[in-house]
Amino acid sequence: MFACASLGRGLPIALGACVLASSVAMAPEPDPVPRRWQLSVEVGPLRTASVETKDGTRAYFYLTYKVTNASGQDLLFTPSFDLVSDSGEIQRAGRHVPAEVTKDILARLDNPFMQDQVSIVGVLLQGESNAKEGVVIWPVTTTRLTELNIFASGFSGETRPVELKNEEGTPTKVLLRKTLMLAYQPPGELRDMGSTPLPLLEKQWVMR
Repeated sequence: MFACASLGRGLPIALGACVLASSVAMAPEPDPVPRRWQLSVEVGPLRTASVETKDGTRAYFYLTYKVTNASGQDLLFTPSFDLVSDSGEIQRAGRHVPAEVTKDILARLDNPFMQDQVSIVGVLLQGESNAKEGVVIWPVTTTRLTELNIFASGFSGETRPVELKNEEGTPTKVLLRKTLMLAYQPPGELRDMGSTPLPLLEKQWVMR
């Protein structure tokens, strides 16, 4: 398990630079009992899909989820999902994903309530009847993987200010956010997976 600090919501620092092994050991853990608002999130399987695009056939990861607001207040829901490979590459969901790919995957899911990663942003009303279902998508940049992690933020209001050191040893103040981490173990060669879900090894809240 590892965590990574973030300079603001949209600017994650490269894993190798922001949190070394020693920093991970000292990273704070989320409060055992949430003191800030927190949404209930049910995560579906992580799968791959081959989609015909104008540039040829391309492979994509996609993940579905359902989020429910039982926090006691209506909240602005602005989720973000980062996919981190065993090489340390970080991909934000939706980037370099053509609209035609999103349309194709939504059609395969055949769920009239499923929203893409742009449409789902907005006020999340309270209660099970107002739950939202969404899908997030990433391009597959390599078909050989031994480790894959997804970090989902925007589901908790818990934050923690900390001071970390960069590669030069200079202290840097960052704000960690409570984030849902999903750890997967790909079989090594994704071409043989088809639409078979990737095995989920771990699911837990971390400060990132």
